[in-house]
Amino acid sequence: MVRNPAANRDQFRPHDHPNDTFLLSTVVGSYPKPKWLNRADELVDDPDSKFDADDLHEAHDDACRLITHEHERAGLDTVVDGEMRRNEMVEFFADRIDGYEFNGPVKVWGHNYFDKPSVVEAVEYDEPWLVDEFEFTSNVAERPVKVPITGPYTLGFWAFNEAYPSTEELVYDLADLVNEEVEKLVEAGARYIQIDEPALATTPEDHAIVGEALERIAAGIPEEVRIGLHVCYGDYSRIYPEINDYPIDEFDVELCNGDFEQIPTFTDPSFEPDLALGVVDAHTAEIESVEEIKQNIRQGLRVVPPEKLTISPDCGLKLLPRDIAYGKTENMVTAVREVEAEIDSGEIDLDNPLDD
Repeated sequence: MVRNPAANRDQFRPHDHPNDTFLLSTVVGSYPKPKWLNRADELVDDPDSKFDADDLHEAHDDACRLITHEHERAGLDTVVDGEMRRNEMVEFFADRIDGYEFNGPVKVWGHNYFDKPSVVEAVEYDEPWLVDEFEFTSNVAERPVKVPITGPYTLGFWAFNEAYPSTEELVYDLADLVNEEVEKLVEAGARYIQIDEPALATTPEDHAIVGEALERIAAGIPEEVRIGLHVCYGDYSRIYPEINDYPIDEFDVELCNGDFEQIPTFTDPSFEPDLALGVVDAHTAEIESVEEIKQNIRQGLRVVPPEKLTISPDCGLKLLPRDIAYGKTENMVTAVREVEAEIDSGEIDLDNPLDD
């Protein structure tokens, strides 16, 4: 059952917001790393280099500070650090969870490799995974900070299971660990948590497993903490309307890349959580115009009213050139503010939002 998004949304509205209408603007998580940071990652592994782990830590701090400020300069209502300290979304967390081990990369497509971990014993929670990262970014940022976490379903199914009778049981244990991490983040001041479950799009018949995992994650988390679920690509009709039963505040979908053909999926029955709609394409190195993005935002108004609409890119932007990623983000925020003003003035008919 959907949580209570109305109880936590307004805290992200800036005190100097220019319009009566408020469409929450954010990003999914990842962002292009500065080229010098990639070089720093290489230097720390070079035995002939004097660049050490302390130097790399400083480089990560600098990059997180840079990208957080870049997001604020673009005008986002909530920001992230661009995941500057992270590598691949499963590897990063598996490296921090007792019970995983790495045995080398596996080929996933073309010339791309993924250091796919194995679960060799029961997973356990030891040290916090993201609290230091969140506290650093919060001290740097003037806007609220969102924390993306790879979800237990993806952490379970995108690893080799060598310890549990079923991967489903592994997922539930991982969900309990994610709940512990969320509790630690809440204690540190986090109020916006995003669970990333790209694996659900590849095996949508497992939506009930994801639902149970989310129940475990949300257990005991207060209503003022916003919990979002991001599922990129796939046929959403295979998990809708089941997501209406998930204990989330917000469901984040990737629809811009598919020209919003799946929007009607979410109109019957009524969409219950807030909708986080991707309105710029994370897969194309072209900056959409403000006018184009405004039309994309109107697609979301076909599903939910303005007070339940969040605007973001389709997915993480890390594979794009950094200037393109920034241009998309800046134009997206401009489009959001213009659509808000047009709603206030009555220029947009909310009953028929695509009509001029």
